[in-house]
Amino acid sequence: MAAIRKKNNNNGNRQKYASQQSLDSYIYSICDIIRRSNCAGALQYIPELTWILFLRILDEQEQKEAETAEALDINFTQSLESPYRWCDWAAPYNNSLFTLDSEQRPQGWKRNQITDNSQEVEELNKLRESGITISEPFKIWVDLVLIPHLKQLKDYENATPRQKIISQVMSGVERVRIDTQKNLLDVLDKVHEISHTTVNINFIFPLSQVFEGLLLRMGEKGNDGGQFFTPRPIIQVMVKVIDPKIGETVYDPGLGTGGFLAQSYEHMRGKDNCKITKPEDLGILKRHTFYGREKDNQIYPIAIANLVLHGIDEPHVWHGNTLTEGETYGGLFTNAPDLYDVILMNPPFGGKEGKEAQIGFDYQTSATQALFLQHALKSLKPNGRCGIVLDEGILFRTNEAAFVATKRNLLENCNVWCIISLPAGTFVAAGGGVKANILFFTKGEPTEKIWYYDLSDIKVGKRTPLTEAQFEEFFRLLPTKGDSERSWTVDISNRKRQADEKSAPLKQQAAALEAEAQELKDRLRALKKAKQKDSEEYKEIEQAAKELDKEARELKAQAQAIDDAVYDLKAVNPSVKNQEDNLTPKELLDFIEIKGCEIAKILKNLRAK
Repeated sequence: MAAIRKKNNNNGNRQKYASQQSLDSYIYSICDIIRRSNCAGALQYIPELTWILFLRILDEQEQKEAETAEALDINFTQSLESPYRWCDWAAPYNNSLFTLDSEQRPQGWKRNQITDNSQEVEELNKLRESGITISEPFKIWVDLVLIPHLKQLKDYENATPRQKIISQVMSGVERVRIDTQKNLLDVLDKVHEISHTTVNINFIFPLSQVFEGLLLRMGEKGNDGGQFFTPRPIIQVMVKVIDPKIGETVYDPGLGTGGFLAQSYEHMRGKDNCKITKPEDLGILKRHTFYGREKDNQIYPIAIANLVLHGIDEPHVWHGNTLTEGETYGGLFTNAPDLYDVILMNPPFGGKEGKEAQIGFDYQTSATQALFLQHALKSLKPNGRCGIVLDEGILFRTNEAAFVATKRNLLENCNVWCIISLPAGTFVAAGGGVKANILFFTKGEPTEKIWYYDLSDIKVGKRTPLTEAQFEEFFRLLPTKGDSERSWTVDISNRKRQADEKSAPLKQQAAALEAEAQELKDRLRALKKAKQKDSEEYKEIEQAAKELDKEARELKAQAQAIDDAVYDLKAVNPSVKNQEDNLTPKELLDFIEIKGCEIAKILKNLRAK
């Protein structure tokens, strides 16, 4: 059992960070130290802060659990043994605080032992014997002793879920990125200040919000992290609409930083746990509810840490390629279900997949989003609900067979009951300039009608992002799916009937022409058999058959285009009249910037081929 106990009750910390703003500022001050340590970009300093902050919060949590266990006189085994606990190696030395384990050493004893040159440190002596020059012993110890130990926890026999989580949070850490021992110690000192005694009540929640703010920085210009981050208002709206309940499983097959699962947890437990009605509910939420997949080696541990910071004790996150099913690590995904009650996701925009990813799907295409949509359809339980962000191209394109087939499968096997058309700049702040939509559907019954809600006219950008308040009318109309200047209903069943009526005569004409052409081909075979292939009659019949085939193909193509048009699901607001373009110079520049982002993304994908 390990916890920190004070010798003197008067020696305590006062609550320093009583507001979200003060905590934000404090965390950003830690980032500033890391940034000046050869970690200038957000994709460098955020992963570094992630594992350090995670180990601090883990230590705080396990201290609380140890104290509770001691009060109840029950056994408690910490996930980390001495000297690998935060209170041993990272916390500043304090001989007025000591651990509750059998050794009862002072807080920070290992750190003090390593940094005090007068003390012998067995691990460092072994490193010296191997020829390693040690000028900064503490940093060397973290690099060569601590980090390897934490990473291999998953390989222990009977490793606990928490030990596996620790191992995976550390999976992308090869060494400390912070450049000097002094800067590292400064960071550890400041992170150690974050505790239940210095942060306002429910410290995990404000910390999680700060962390999400840091994750947003990964999507800023030059950081190339926007593909992993969905703006918080979009996540909040999608979770609120889908409304996952305690007892349901929630899945995100393109997890990114874990925003959908984290917000679902907050929604399902309610403010101050008001939705927790039975003793076992909280345990179900924390350990048996949330599942996700992420392939990026750098983002995967950040996602796990983000979910733990939100209060999800056991996030079941699979590391690997969802589309190819190539697994990097599946230890946290043991006993995961095959089908899920709820799927929430935002697949990568503009992604292209190779044959290896396509081979497992019924409708093969290189478009990443189309494949993820197929994956979602396969992964939903009957009556399961899905909210998914899709770019405009997926909705309106009918010129690729896989797109049409995927949407036909969607409409025939699921009830697509709502599509929200988002403003073009919604994802600019997160690094993406793609025009996107949100689809909501339930698996099990075909789509009869789709209710659309249009926000595309709202001007949003980096400084004026879309907010949840702009969905107020949407939520007011949603229960009845009422009409307004922004909302309307499309009768898909009627659209199909009309398409059938228009295409049927064309198909009949094509069939008649094909039959006529077949008769001519039969005559050609007879002439060929009679060795009259060079005759004028043969040539005339052959030409006539070709013309009939061509005409039949054209009629069938026209009929197919009519049928496929049913699956153009783009939001076209009937209340909006075509108007002359009256963009101001600033709005025009914003539009050009958005399109520039799209072009840059396309060029990047082309160069990668």
